[in-house]
Amino acid sequence: MTTFVDRVELHVVAGNGGHGCASVHREKFKPLGGPDGGDGGRGGDVILVVDPEVTTLLEYHHRPHRKATNGKPGAGGNRTGALGKDLVLPVPDGTVVLDADGRVLADLVGPGTAFVAGQGGRGGLGNAALASPRRKAPGFALLGEPGESRDLVLELKTIADVALVGYPSAGKSSLISVLSAAKPKIADYPFTTLVPNLGVVTAGDAVYTVADVPGLIPGASEGRGLGLEFLRHVERCEVLVHVLDCATLESERDPLSDFAVIEEELAQYGGLDDRPRLVVLNKTDIPEGQDLADIVRPDLEARGLRVFEVSAVSRKGLRELSFALGALVAEARAAKPVEEATRVVIRPKAVDDAGFTVTAEGEDFFRVRGEKPERWVVQTDFANEEAVGYLADRLNRLGVEEELVRAGAREGDGVAIGPEDNAVVFDWEPTVSAGAEMLGRRGEDHRMNPLRPAARRRRDREAERKDSAQREFEEFDPFE
Repeated sequence: MTTFVDRVELHVVAGNGGHGCASVHREKFKPLGGPDGGDGGRGGDVILVVDPEVTTLLEYHHRPHRKATNGKPGAGGNRTGALGKDLVLPVPDGTVVLDADGRVLADLVGPGTAFVAGQGGRGGLGNAALASPRRKAPGFALLGEPGESRDLVLELKTIADVALVGYPSAGKSSLISVLSAAKPKIADYPFTTLVPNLGVVTAGDAVYTVADVPGLIPGASEGRGLGLEFLRHVERCEVLVHVLDCATLESERDPLSDFAVIEEELAQYGGLDDRPRLVVLNKTDIPEGQDLADIVRPDLEARGLRVFEVSAVSRKGLRELSFALGALVAEARAAKPVEEATRVVIRPKAVDDAGFTVTAEGEDFFRVRGEKPERWVVQTDFANEEAVGYLADRLNRLGVEEELVRAGAREGDGVAIGPEDNAVVFDWEPTVSAGAEMLGRRGEDHRMNPLRPAARRRRDREAERKDSAQREFEEFDPFE
């Protein structure tokens, strides 16, 4: 069984943010010293990083589900929760990251290139961070945000300067084994090569890499044989080399027809028309092979192709071929544009961008979508009435209530905040009283203004006197 995997489905889940803490500082002679709940820690990210020592995606084929650690919750005493640890996943150079719909998200080329595949959730604010002159002692804290969950597809496209293409058993593996120090599997049956082989070739001052792509057959671009699985490895190569078998034992094949079939498959795959091509007539150490090479060479040269007659067994023509490939690779490298420094483009939001949308779904149902409203809903502890009141305040300041009125919403209509599969639904009441008002005016807490001991005793005595008078009045019977 081959241990080379160049396409996997990866399911990543970033760490959840830790919840904020609702706490009040207490010590002797200072029973209500103010809110001191710390913030929750941020969840860990899932990061893909190019590692030169990794050459296959096999690790993610066996373990496709990866999750980063969660952030820790905050604690009293203004203690912030610990951050979640990032999960760093090494991938081979040349890995392409796609989403579930096939859109390219990142092309990871070069050691150290990184891509954040999953963003960790932000930690919730503790009540110390939520305190303000109007809300002196919040009795709630914000919940941590869940980490990002994504389904990705990783595809490996081999990075090489030269690609050897041709029919199975055309001698590609033998050729790369004598051009470089690579030791691919070589045998006299089709589809010996099941994975791309890489070799480093030195020709004078030129050093370049050669990839032995598994054999192509008619219909490879449509999924026949192994071609479709490995055609992607040709995309990054600067030079294409047709390896034609001049000693094939199949009567219906010849070098010219093989060349036409492979060119057709490359054209069907697309994107390779601009690559320079060389033709190698292989196995010319056999008399019949040399005779066939002499016949087809003029026809190939008439098409404007450079032709080399070689033999992997006798090493015939290999020096000339290696120097010719080195020259083509040098030209291709010189023709590449110089990469400019990354430009940072800042696109501020439009002045009239509210940051959310309100959409009517039927006569009595409305949906609110937007980054802020959806994030605020996720951060709200709906078991805490004061937290619900705080959410109502935030939504009102953002203008959600005004937009609902403008959209035609009436009292009692259903309102959902968030996507269909994960939304918070409630009956809308424009003048709803928030839970925070139970403690007085919204955002205030009378506990933060305690009476002095003497005043407290006077208050208690007065309350006791009134209770006693009330009891005497209730017990008084005028007919006794």
